[in-house]
Amino acid sequence: MFETILTSAMRAMPTFALQLGVTLAILVASVLAYRAITPMDETKLIKEGNIAAATAFGAAILSLALPLGTCLARSVSIPDIVIWGAIACAVQLGTFFVARFVFRDLVQRIERGETASAIALGATHLGVAVVNAAAIAG
Repeated sequence: MFETILTSAMRAMPTFALQLGVTLAILVASVLAYRAITPMDETKLIKEGNIAAATAFGAAILSLALPLGTCLARSVSIPDIVIWGAIACAVQLGTFFVARFVFRDLVQRIERGETASAIALGATHLGVAVVNAAAIAG
């Protein structure tokens, strides 16, 4: 029985590796896009010990990964992962602009290290990510 399971796993390994690699590439690209569209330099702020920036950025990464994980789990092909992954990431990247509109001085507050603003942004990102992932799951 173990040999059958191992054989099956080894046959599935190339597909697993390809799907995982594509999904991780989309995640990295979307994190880089997030860094590019936000007016703050998250990397610099985190290096300076800004906990608010680390909190907000960490939640943003999780909020991008969550719907991508659902894309991966529900996919039927690589193009399926790419198309739904791009849609999922676009929704998540748009969340920043909506949050920034609602919380007018959000960026400045996070740059000043105000953790409450970072938690509000992070919760917004994660809340949208849960709904986004559920919509993808159908």
